Amino acid sequence: MPSQQVLQKKISEVEATTKQIENHKVVGIASLQKVRAPQLQRFKKNLADKVYMQVIKNTLMKRAIENCKEKPEVKKLLEHLTGSNLYLFTNLNPFKLALLLKKSKIKTTAKSGDIAAFDVIVPAGNTGQPPGPIIGQFNAVGLPTRIESGSVWITKNTLVVKEAEVISLRLAVILSKLGIKPVEAGLAMKVAYDDGSIITEEQLQINVDEIRQNVKNAHVNAFALSLSIAYPTTENLEILVQTAHQEAYTLAVNAAVSTKETIKDLIRKAQAEMLNLSRKISK
Repeated sequence: MPSQQVLQKKISEVEATTKQIENHKVVGIASLQKVRAPQLQRFKKNLADKVYMQVIKNTLMKRAIENCKEKPEVKKLLEHLTGSNLYLFTNLNPFKLALLLKKSKIKTTAKSGDIAAFDVIVPAGNTGQPPGPIIGQFNAVGLPTRIESGSVWITKNTLVVKEAEVISLRLAVILSKLGIKPVEAGLAMKVAYDDGSIITEEQLQINVDEIRQNVKNAHVNAFALSLSIAYPTTENLEILVQTAHQEAYTLAVNAAVSTKETIKDLIRKAQAEMLNLSRKISK
């Protein structure tokens, strides 16, 4: 392609990207490391109506950001234009987008130097491997073995690598033989620009289950407080009325206030006191 055509193509890419920045509230940067093409295509298809995704050179993205006069704060993204990236333009909440990316990840086999996505525990049982040099390989990564029925067995559940630790070549080979996939591959949000604010990767990592439990606990505590101070709400009104009725009833009985509701208990109470007094007099 002639150099003039190449230049014109780059200019068109920069202009189109600038428009995407101006037309969307959120600009996200996701790492393409370990992302497979089919996975990326599937994600693009699933979110086509909500997220526009673009793979563009960082140098061209830099020019697009610098050309975006309507959003001067977006220049804060410039320091994050490193590595191989996928750029995402959307009006979705950036935290929701980060969760969608996280859910799209798949487990895959490990290679030397990969990071374990979770604590990897090799379960006890038949490995399906015949006796031989494999026994020494198992033992080298800390797996206790025995020979049974012509196969190598792992004698107990064994933790071989912890979450976030580096997986060695020796261990990667063994895990592959056992069919264990300890690595997650997929898009990972590095940073997001949201209507003037920069949200880092650490801030985007939220624990939905923990937040859900915190909200439940807060609701339980708020409900208990509203009952203790008798603050009426739609949710607690029935319980407050029941509590008030019970307290009023108890007060009426203790004060010997005769009503159609309390008369039976007052008579029972009087009889019990009379019998108690009678026993004391007899003694």
